[in-house]
Amino acid sequence: MWNKDEIKGKGKQIVGKIKENLGNAAEDHQAEAEGRRERVEGEIQETYGKARRKGEEAADDLQD
Repeated sequence: MWNKDEIKGKGKQIVGKIKENLGNAAEDHQAEAEGRRERVEGEIQETYGKARRKGEEAADDLQD
């Protein structure tokens, strides 16, 4: 089951990619860079969420 960091991270990736593409289409380099930054932040947050979930699952396995 995904946790909130994974979900929020995936959302940031989607929004960031949209902003990046719109900035690219409009030749707005600042908007494109902001979209890229938001997309990367989302990737980091999702990765953190996955690691946290796997750690929690491993801890639960140890308790069983």
